[in-house]
Amino acid sequence: MTLSRFSNNYPSLFGQFFDNDLFDWTNRNYSETNTTLPSVNIKENADAFNVEMAAPGFDKKDFKIELNQNVLTISSEKKVENETKNDEHFTRREYSYQSFCRSFTLPEAANGDKISAKYENGILNVEIPKREEAKPKPMRQIAIA
Repeated sequence: MTLSRFSNNYPSLFGQFFDNDLFDWTNRNYSETNTTLPSVNIKENADAFNVEMAAPGFDKKDFKIELNQNVLTISSEKKVENETKNDEHFTRREYSYQSFCRSFTLPEAANGDKISAKYENGILNVEIPKREEAKPKPMRQIAIA
């Protein structure tokens, strides 16, 4: 006779609900200041790689983008204080300090010398062009001698 754990054949909706990544609030989803890390999409086409980072509520001056040893680092530190006038009393004052740092190793095809970035409508777009030799070449006909 073999002992086995009891299990029913019906998946538990409640169990699956909490197994999803949406409810994974471990440290991998946070920055050093316990704020969520901005989500990133990375796209590639024939000419470039494009990093899109969702960071609403920031200004372009809040970001720092660096390239060091083929590693692209996007970081930000933002401190917000709710200001009051001298003749007011504090019944509640909230400080907000947000920081994050995301790093990406660039592929060999990337041209790190021509990286550009813009921030618009809450999205930081970083364009990383490909080296000319890495771009796909159009098909050509080879003559037979």
